[in-house]
Amino acid sequence: MSSENLEAAKVQYQTGKAAFERGAYRQSVQSLKKAASLVARNTPFGGEVQIWLITAYEAAGQREEAIALCEKISRHPDTDTRKQGKRLLYILKAPLLKTRPEWLTEIPDLTTLDDAEGNKGGTNYPAPAKRPPRPRPQADPEPIDLSQVNTKDNAFIWVALVAIALTIGSLLWFS
Repeated sequence: MSSENLEAAKVQYQTGKAAFERGAYRQSVQSLKKAASLVARNTPFGGEVQIWLITAYEAAGQREEAIALCEKISRHPDTDTRKQGKRLLYILKAPLLKTRPEWLTEIPDLTTLDDAEGNKGGTNYPAPAKRPPRPRPQADPEPIDLSQVNTKDNAFIWVALVAIALTIGSLLWFS
C-alpha cells in the first residue's frame, strides 16, 4: 500500500467519522467504504475503518451488511479488532426489543413553526420564567416559659455510669 493510498484512506476515514457524528449515515457509509477499499484490511487501521463501517451500516439501517462484515471482522488478525468485532456481532445478533408507545417521547417537528410565524433565520427564544417571590421571614415565635419545662432527673445517666464502671471493672478483673 502506497503512502498516497494511506493518506487518501485517512481522509476518507475522517470524512466518514465526521459524517457519522453529524448523523449523515449514508454519506458516512460511502466514505468509510472508500477508505476500506484504499487500506489493507488486515492491518489495525483497516480493522478500525471496518469497525466504523459496521457502526455506520447499523445506523443507516443496513443490518445485514453490518452482520456480514462483523462476521469477517471477528476473524481479523489484530486481537483488539477481533474482540471488538465479536462484541459487535453479539450485539447485532441480539433480538430486538419491542417498545411500547408510552415508553417513547415524540419530538414535534418545529420546522413548520418557523415558516408559519414568518421567522426567517432568526430564532425566537421563550421569555425567561419569572422567579417566585422570596418568602418573607416569619415573626419570632413566642418565648418558651421555662417554668413549664420538665427538669426532673430521670436517673438514666447514673444507670449508664454504673454499667460502664461494671464493664471496666470486669475487664480489669478478668484480664
